[in-house]
Amino acid sequence: MDELLKEYAELERELADPAVHADQARARKLGRRYAELTPIVKTLRELDSAREDLAAAQELATEDDAFAAEAEALTKRIPELEERLSELLLPRDPHDGSDVLVEIKSGEGGEESALFAGDLFRMYTRYAEKRGWKIDVLNATESDLGGYKDVTLSVKSKGTDAEGVWARMKFEGGVHRVQRVPVTESQGRIHTSAAGVLVYPEVEDVEVEIDEKDLRVDVFRSSGHGGQSVNTTDSAVRITHLPTGIVVSCQNERSQLQNRAQAMHVLKVRLQALADEEAAKKASDSRRSQVRTVDRSERVRTYNFPENRISDHRVNYKAYNLDQVLEGELDGVLDALADADRADRLASAQG
Repeated sequence: MDELLKEYAELERELADPAVHADQARARKLGRRYAELTPIVKTLRELDSAREDLAAAQELATEDDAFAAEAEALTKRIPELEERLSELLLPRDPHDGSDVLVEIKSGEGGEESALFAGDLFRMYTRYAEKRGWKIDVLNATESDLGGYKDVTLSVKSKGTDAEGVWARMKFEGGVHRVQRVPVTESQGRIHTSAAGVLVYPEVEDVEVEIDEKDLRVDVFRSSGHGGQSVNTTDSAVRITHLPTGIVVSCQNERSQLQNRAQAMHVLKVRLQALADEEAAKKASDSRRSQVRTVDRSERVRTYNFPENRISDHRVNYKAYNLDQVLEGELDGVLDALADADRADRLASAQG
């Protein structure tokens, strides 16, 4: 705890220095760490104060009944503060303060799946707007009926909160299943289709080395609705990483050079996430979270339109407000996932 308090004091000193804020990236990084440590330091100080007050109250309790009552209240308060401090000191996901890349891909179900991928895109966009996050569409392939065959988003937090975009969005990866009557269904039958969601933390200092010989770079014209060309030059870029088979496309920047730079950044983020995933697999024998697995083919959630029901299968969450969820009211299900993950980490720490 002494080291933590020293770090906190040093962060306060650095953030008070105007020169630090000339480097926005550094200031943001320091600000996030400061925000992360603040509740820990605040709780620790409250606990120390409560313990000192308890000792004084117990000493004076024989002379004044008011001090006896205060001592009794503090005796109950201290274990609550100790428990809160224990939870705050749990090992955190190092990427919790990070921004993210989100990929949404249509799957089984053809045009209906693409329409559902569009619903997920709008759901995440509206949720981001409610949180004050910034969204940029890096690449999108629309379907004939206005859905998305695939779409890649960059989601960035505008602040220095300890809880960044990754802390909220990291559980969204997996297969999302929809049950409803498709617009293409003439007889009113309920169909089941699915779309895949991939979420990657956008690490600021990605240290992935990429050999140019391992890349195949294709250029093409940017396309819009239904595949219609919206650009007369070959400015869109598709990069294939041959050793892993990862394919990244970017077409929303104005020039081929900008699109290539953006695609390379996305590729590095995905390769870093792949390396982290492999490390998580090796560690999964000692600790396996009930919430987030590294299996991206896992069916994580069902959206049932006839019953207006949303179900998350990892934590047995169920609610009948699907219409609100699709408008960006995602906090209910995300809170349930975060609570389950916290309980799992606490159990692992105590075990």
